[in-house]
Amino acid sequence: MSQIFNQTKIYAVLVGLGFLLALTPNLVLAQEVGGEMPASAGETSKFHKIEQPIGLKLVVTVGGLGLIGAELWWFVFSKN
Repeated sequence: MSQIFNQTKIYAVLVGLGFLLALTPNLVLAQEVGGEMPASAGETSKFHKIEQPIGLKLVVTVGGLGLIGAELWWFVFSKN
């Protein structure tokens, strides 16, 4: 009985942490949109688009998908 309680408590903490992490960036963005940027933030902090080669994009995408596949295999399909 205590093991079930511990698992339930762990899941509740993980779900709460997930909600906290999901909502935190939204709160920060809402504050930035609603107010003006302070002068100390710097006026030269503009972003510039950097075009990446298509080969690099493909390598990163295929590598990421490979790692996701390896992780799924390891945790889901490797153990009977």
